[in-house]
Amino acid sequence: MFDSPLSASAYEVLGVAPDASDDDLRRAFRLQLRRTHPDTGGDAAVFIRVQRAWELVGTPEDRAAYDRGHGFAGESEWSGWREPVRTDTRPRARFHGTAGGWLRRRYVARVQEWADAAVSAPYDPAFVRTVPVELRMLLANALAEEATSRILADLGMGFTVWHDVAASAVPGDGGKIDHVVLGPSGLYGVMSADLGTDVRFRSGEIAGPDAPVGDLLTRIRLVSRAARVRFSAAIFVFPDDDLAEAAVPLGAVRGLPVVVVRRSVLRTVLRTGIAGTRVIGGNELFDVRTRLQQTVRLA
Repeated sequence: MFDSPLSASAYEVLGVAPDASDDDLRRAFRLQLRRTHPDTGGDAAVFIRVQRAWELVGTPEDRAAYDRGHGFAGESEWSGWREPVRTDTRPRARFHGTAGGWLRRRYVARVQEWADAAVSAPYDPAFVRTVPVELRMLLANALAEEATSRILADLGMGFTVWHDVAASAVPGDGGKIDHVVLGPSGLYGVMSADLGTDVRFRSGEIAGPDAPVGDLLTRIRLVSRAARVRFSAAIFVFPDDDLAEAAVPLGAVRGLPVVVVRRSVLRTVLRTGIAGTRVIGGNELFDVRTRLQQTVRLA
């Protein structure tokens, strides 16, 4: 909820400056609770955000940890992808490409163009909050891709993952599939996204100014034709707080099942498969992997 470049900080939700005293922070929290409480006519969703903000900065220890992680003191967690610390030695999925790489390059280039100068700290949250929302969205979606990639890494040795798969005749134009995932349960085109708000749906499409479901299916068709493979389903992944249910099936769109899931359930969905989709096993799995490896271009 507060980890996205599109989100207000905990301090903004509470209505105080980041350097507010602990007493001022506590008074602001109590004031916002009274203003947003549903029993007094407030918005329940805003009331929950106020409570969550207080959980993050309500004690000196929590506040110090929040400040370190969100750029109010020291380095921001947005500065780059980090390899997660592993506590086991199980084989991991095979990887090709770098999740979020294309969007990060695009974000830095667009920020420098907007600032009309070289930017020394493009990931500093204080700076990020000053740039136009369309640029913040580039960074938010790069972070979403990286978060998904950490989950995909733990799928196990039976899976192969390609990140930033080009799906356009014009290299580097952004026509890509964030993750192509192949495993015993099927072949999936996966998009990671962060809208900075609750995800809503309209007529089999994710509501908004664009048509992400239609765009993904078009890109899947291009990769499918080039590699002569059949995809099992299309999957959209969103932060847990932004999706009301763990998984929302949108049915078969253009003949391909589409499902929208919370990030926390993605691993389970990919391991168990999606109802009604065709599993891939044995020699076919090897053949599909070979075809993709020979034809996939990275964005």
